[in-house]
Amino acid sequence: MAREFARAFYNSTAWKKCRESYKARRRAIDGGMCEVCGMEPGRIVHHKIWLTPENISDPDIALNHDNLRLDCWSCHEKEQDGSDDGMNHYVFGADGQIRPV
Repeated sequence: MAREFARAFYNSTAWKKCRESYKARRRAIDGGMCEVCGMEPGRIVHHKIWLTPENISDPDIALNHDNLRLDCWSCHEKEQDGSDDGMNHYVFGADGQIRPV
């Protein structure tokens, strides 16, 4: 489950189109493999600069391919678990839904 401020964004047509176009771009480049480990298929389009209530409406952050990365489940979970920035973190479950750590 997405954080409350991000739910509408992650359900938006703009995000879904951006996410799918990024996945297609990565498939053309390297078959869609994880950009971190290169060993597993990428499954999650991850924002390098995390979305916040302050930047979620900024398309240069929220919808910019330069701010995205395709992660496998394992690498995405490791980043979420290893972060120590004091923020609440979320992971993707096997069903693809966001849930709190």
